[in-house]
Amino acid sequence: MTEIIETDVVVVGGGPCGSTVSTLVAQQGHRVVLLEKERFPRYQIGESLLPSTVQGICRLLGVSDKLDAAGFPLKRGGTFRWGANPEPWTFAFGISPKFAGTASTAYQVERMKFDQILLDNAREHGVDVREEHAVTDVVEEGGRVVGVKCTDADGVRREIRARYVVDASGNTSRIHTRVGGKRQYSEFFRNIALFGYFTGGKRMPAPVSGNILAVAFESGWFWYIPLSDELTSVGVVLHPDALERIRGDRERALLDLIAECPMIADYLSDAERVTSGPYGEIRVRKDYSYIQEKFWRPGLVLAGDAACFIDPVFSSGVHLATYSGLLAARSLNTALRGTDDADETALFEEFELRYRQEYARFHDFLVAFYDKHSDEQSYFWKAKKVTGSAASEVQSFVDLVGGGSSDERALVDAGSYLDRRDGEIDDMIWAVAEAGARIQVQAATGSTEDEQVPIRAGGLVPSTDGLHWSLPGRTAA
Repeated sequence: MTEIIETDVVVVGGGPCGSTVSTLVAQQGHRVVLLEKERFPRYQIGESLLPSTVQGICRLLGVSDKLDAAGFPLKRGGTFRWGANPEPWTFAFGISPKFAGTASTAYQVERMKFDQILLDNAREHGVDVREEHAVTDVVEEGGRVVGVKCTDADGVRREIRARYVVDASGNTSRIHTRVGGKRQYSEFFRNIALFGYFTGGKRMPAPVSGNILAVAFESGWFWYIPLSDELTSVGVVLHPDALERIRGDRERALLDLIAECPMIADYLSDAERVTSGPYGEIRVRKDYSYIQEKFWRPGLVLAGDAACFIDPVFSSGVHLATYSGLLAARSLNTALRGTDDADETALFEEFELRYRQEYARFHDFLVAFYDKHSDEQSYFWKAKKVTGSAASEVQSFVDLVGGGSSDERALVDAGSYLDRRDGEIDDMIWAVAEAGARIQVQAATGSTEDEQVPIRAGGLVPSTDGLHWSLPGRTAA
């Protein structure tokens, strides 16, 4: 007999996207069940974070102190041997006023540890987290998704009934097709990644020793990510015409490719590959970029990699996952609360439009960035063009690759939301402080964006607590 459980929201997937949306909805007092098919900690790729995630979303989630205590390497920017310039070039997040001061850094993380922190945080906020629960299908009634079917590790079948289902189960989602439409694959990004882990690799000199290093060579490009003083994540992204090289012996293929890239070969000259434990396997992953034709239907929302995925050269994966989690949480919180401001369609169209726009910024810029005959100044100019920013070219580039080009306050000034939510600023002071902060940012960055102006005619804007949608001009959450 199938057990039936009732809740407000069921989230499928316990990665950064699932943990983010479930926590932000539970914070508002709603009942949330999170179903994760694996038992944490589990291995995952995607180890280089952006300031928008660390200084933005993670502050809203309340995990900043835990991340600080975890001892993850500090990431101040990125270093590239890429394009027409034969010498490596480096950018710092602190170049942009959006990431000034303490907001100018991110982390390189072991995802087993990072994802565990976020999932445990969801539990602490009242989310009913159920690991080793595999979702097999959705439940539909009258053209609406009203829950999911799942099976636990002991084979017990359950039906979780909910007002909303969020699919945050990644690129291998079993239910993403139930939203309707197809997964559209990019004709430009059809790459394959081959990666492993090494101990004893060299580090760049301080203060950029924690930076990600990306090095282009004839067959593709390498990432080199310091995860601790000893451990380094090393992977190669191969162009389609080089894919035959990884068939057969993966270790031989990886070592041969390293030998073809002098800078990476030098950094690994005294290193040894990890051959046991969760980092002992040489893995292959398709880095085919894609986007769903539809991100939602009544009762079902696709977020994170379930909705779209983009090439990893600028480490945008966790940023897109957590940002989409925030956007989805705003729509869910507003719908569950009930409002005369907007109906369900308007709420989830706002989510989809903003998520599509953020994906498009990275996609369109990366198409230009893969032109390796250009130099960094050309890349900076392209970032300014793609984002439509009034800031300088280099600031436009840093804003984009730091995850802040959308001008979302939650990504670049999460503290203002937290102060408001904690009751430290009353309505009048909030309005004055908000206007002053906006003028300062616009003066420093040249931005003309205003978060309280909708991004489309008749659209919605973030509420003053950052966790709902509201009509422009409204001050209440």
